[in-house]
Amino acid sequence: MNKIEKLIAELCPQGVEFKTLCELGGFYGGLTGKNKNDFSDGNAKFITYMNVFSNIAIDTDIKDFVKVGENENQKNVEFGDVLFTGSSETAEECGMSSVLTKQIEETLYLNSFCFGFRLNDKSLFLSDFLKYLFRSEDLRKQIVQTASGVTRFNVSKKRMEKVLVPIPPLPIQQAIVNILDKFTELEAELEAELEARKKQYEHYRSKLLTFNANGDYCKWLTINEICKNITSGGTPLTSKKEYYNGNIPWLRTQEVDWIDIYDTGIKITDEGVNNSSAKWIPANCVIVAMYGATAAKVGINKIPLTTNQACCNLDIDETQTNYRYVFHWLCKEYEHLKSLGEGIQHNINGQKIRKFKIPIPPLEEQARIVAILDKFDSLVNDINEGLPAEITMRRQQYEYYRNKLLTFKSLKNIIN
Repeated sequence: MNKIEKLIAELCPQGVEFKTLCELGGFYGGLTGKNKNDFSDGNAKFITYMNVFSNIAIDTDIKDFVKVGENENQKNVEFGDVLFTGSSETAEECGMSSVLTKQIEETLYLNSFCFGFRLNDKSLFLSDFLKYLFRSEDLRKQIVQTASGVTRFNVSKKRMEKVLVPIPPLPIQQAIVNILDKFTELEAELEAELEARKKQYEHYRSKLLTFNANGDYCKWLTINEICKNITSGGTPLTSKKEYYNGNIPWLRTQEVDWIDIYDTGIKITDEGVNNSSAKWIPANCVIVAMYGATAAKVGINKIPLTTNQACCNLDIDETQTNYRYVFHWLCKEYEHLKSLGEGIQHNINGQKIRKFKIPIPPLEEQARIVAILDKFDSLVNDINEGLPAEITMRRQQYEYYRNKLLTFKSLKNIIN
């Protein structure tokens, strides 16, 4: 019998109490009444959507500011609050949670695309336990069921109130935290090593893709000049259910993430294609995300598919340019390309991508560069080998034990 089993046998042999979120506390909204000017030269820190989405515990090294007046009625975030993302393009990514696990002196606010949950009695839970609990399989299943939509899914707070949460004794919570923290630390060490490998890869990529702009070795052309065709796509009307749940792959911007794309999260119908700007593109196009969090990221579709309007699809003329060479060049130029974006989300205009310049050495040299960079890319990005494979294995192991450790018998069921 392990330590946690002993604690359960001692402290809650008949099971633990479960309560709904509405019994445990209440929800509050993020910032209200703000426009884009309020986010320049601000005087108060705020927690971004991505901070919540990407971290089980809020990263308190915050560099995002907003203007908040002395008399404004804005909700601030407190230690132990559970924060949730309000919407996403898939139901599975809705309601992602993060917990403020550190005591901080300064006032923190929450972005308007998220909402918070505050316990009435904070002594019931360790904040570090909550960060794992709300990412567990059981809680995630319940939270996903609170979301509804077609191409954009939104969480219902009314449904969220009915989410059932186990309340194990604090010693059990602490023992679980100790185990899961070790898994998290090991994964962080592996990710740090992988990050060092990626920097090495980026160093060699930069060297291989550095050319003299005035030399005779290669010519500089615009993206427009090396393509047979450049298109963007479209989004079928979300109100038309008959346009969705088809068999035509439809790529959204967030799926463009430095990868080869073999499938898409959403499929549309022939009617969806015919009644929108969505259009087929051939395999092996270089796809540049133009909007949102993935703006300036690139990918390659390995199957024919359709895309939304936020994808710039480059059908490369391979008589003069290797499509994977273009992919590697745009990966290297990510920060430059991203800097061309405008507005709060740094959206990139398609015309700017067309005018973006690229050095074109002879095809033989392009092939040599691609062969080297593809090997590096495989070492740092291929989930089937090396460090990425080990990280994937550790993550699966962590998720298995997390879900096992965070599954409790209900005291109510035992009594009944």
